[in-house]
Parts: sequence; C-alpha cells; structure tokens
Amino acid sequence: MRLYPYLIALALILSACASPATATENPVPPSEPTVFPTEILPTEIAITQEAPAQPADFFTQNSLALPAPVCNGLTPAQTEGPYYTPNTPERNSLLEPGVAGTRLLVVGYVLDANCQPLANAWLDFWQADAQGQYDNVGYILRGHQFTDAQGRYFLETIAPGLYESRPIEHIHVMLRSALGAELTSQLYFPQQPIADLTVTLEQRDGYLVAYFNFILPK
Repeated sequence: MRLYPYLIALALILSACASPATATENPVPPSEPTVFPTEILPTEIAITQEAPAQPADFFTQNSLALPAPVCNGLTPAQTEGPYYTPNTPERNSLLEPGVAGTRLLVVGYVLDANCQPLANAWLDFWQADAQGQYDNVGYILRGHQFTDAQGRYFLETIAPGLYESRPIEHIHVMLRSALGAELTSQLYFPQQPIADLTVTLEQRDGYLVAYFNFILPK
C-alpha cells in the first residue's frame, strides 16, 4: 500500500510536536507563600521625660529639721482639765477664719520607752485662743492627728493666751499609741517653764516653732 509510508511520517511529526519543552535557561523559582500577620504589636516608645517631682512634705516646706531624739524618761502626765471635748476633727492645722494670733508650729516625735519612733500614734490637741478663751461649743482650736511613718507630728496653731483661773500659757494634749499606750499632758513655754514639759522655742520671721518629743509608756 502506497499510503503506509506517508502515515508513518505523519505520526512521527505529530509525536515530535507533542513533546514538552526542554529549555532550562533562566529557570523561574517557585514563589514562597505569603504569610499574613495574625496581630500587630504596638510600637514601643522610649520615655525620656522625667517623672514629676513629689510634693514636699510639711517639714521640708517649712525648713524643719528635727534633731535626733534624746530620751531621758517618760513624758510626765498632767490633768485633762475641764475643757476637753471628744470627737474632734482630724486635722494638723487649727488655723481658720476668725482665729487670730501669733502663728505657732509645734513639731516633734512620738516615741516609745525605748526611744523608738511610733508610727500612726494618735494625738488630740486643744487650747485657749489668744485672749485666753476656750471654745466649749464647737471645735475652734481643737483637733486630732496621727504621726507619720517616721513617728513625726506637726501642729499648726497660734500661741495660746492666758485666762484668769490659770495664768500660764499651755497647750493640752492627749496621746495614744497604735499598741494602746496612753498619755494625757500639757505643753508649756520657756517664759514660764515646767520641768520636762517645756518646748524648745525658735523665733522665726513672723512666727514661732516649738520642738517637743513625747515619750509614751509601754
């Protein structure tokens, strides 16, 4: 049959066209899969601004440096007197409108019998005004407070005046430690001193500073 050679040739041509390309120049690498983040982390910002300064305490504001305490015995007790009023407001300053007189700061420590500072000790102060009058109706020139972590207290008040039945300036005080030790006493001034209860007085520009440390029994 004459067509047979032509069929063989056609089959060879078709087979050659169907062969895959064998070129290998500049192969293209398969691309890596794209990974999408599951969360976006916040950018950390370096803080260079200094922290704000803490407000100075009362002692720093008033340039009050308490001397190291010297303990030579317990603070003597004295009578409460007829003018004590309980449940006074908690405050370190007894100054308020209508209270006139020489400004007086009373500062110091409350200590135990071993001369160790007592934190959170309760002190209740009351006194006469500059004319020697007590407020027996309200709480003028009356108030309680607590010592700080260093055992310090401070009272902002006025210098007390004299009254007829007792012509000696003084400030009443009642104390109680966090452990329950108690003391009722009075503070006096150098012009009329009382042994072991007289403050050390410092004259400043327009006001007075009185230093006194209380030493409580166990």
